[in-house]
Amino acid sequence: MNFREMHRQPEPLLICNVWDAASARVAQRVGFGAIATSSFAMAAMLGYEDGEQLSFQELRYLVARIAAVSTLPLSVDIESGYSREPKDIVTHIRELAELGVVGVNIEDSLVDQGRSLVNAEAFAEILAKVKAGLQAAGCDVFLNVRTDPFLLGLDGARAETVRRGALYAQAGADGLFVPCIVQSEDIAAITKAVPLPINVLSRPQLPSYATLQALGVKRVSMGNALFDHLQDNLQARLSEIHEHRTLASIFEVASAC
Repeated sequence: MNFREMHRQPEPLLICNVWDAASARVAQRVGFGAIATSSFAMAAMLGYEDGEQLSFQELRYLVARIAAVSTLPLSVDIESGYSREPKDIVTHIRELAELGVVGVNIEDSLVDQGRSLVNAEAFAEILAKVKAGLQAAGCDVFLNVRTDPFLLGLDGARAETVRRGALYAQAGADGLFVPCIVQSEDIAAITKAVPLPINVLSRPQLPSYATLQALGVKRVSMGNALFDHLQDNLQARLSEIHEHRTLASIFEVASAC
């Protein structure tokens, strides 16, 4: 089953978000069907803030290492495309496709002093040019577009998401990622109104997997939650080692495994 077909199954695609070769290997070992990078986790791993602070060259290197150790379909978070120019975005996506990448996430918000939405119509024009450029180059990559009204907590987030989803579908998007949406009624309204596979982000308040399937969701992402959880555990373990001046707890965990 190819990556596009994974978004047409009755059950949502549960995609594992990774940040390096080691996490990609584990995801494949335990049986995930596809992986996607987390831009936040990749940036944090190298000491950057999110928002294209990680350079495209660094991103490309990390993606190459992930692709080298995993045979799973791989989607890459390219944030806002590392450019505002469609031809440059096409070039970036083509470079990733040459590494074996089958999908990308691109978002309709930018980070300056804070994160804010870009103009929907202008972004749809960019998407249309990117899609046309990829098609002209024979580059078949799944274009998953992230829209951020819910992430930003905007008033009228549902209506704005539907409006943007319709524009992006017309522009050639293959999927719509709506992070931070958690209410069943909002999810149901968007899956019914937007003619694209809907991708949601794991959050504590998110409905169950079975409920998401019933609501019409086609993809569920982890984002940076797993990375953050591991970092919290690392900090707790190191704090314990520092306080008690012993590494015994590390070996206790290892032997239990």
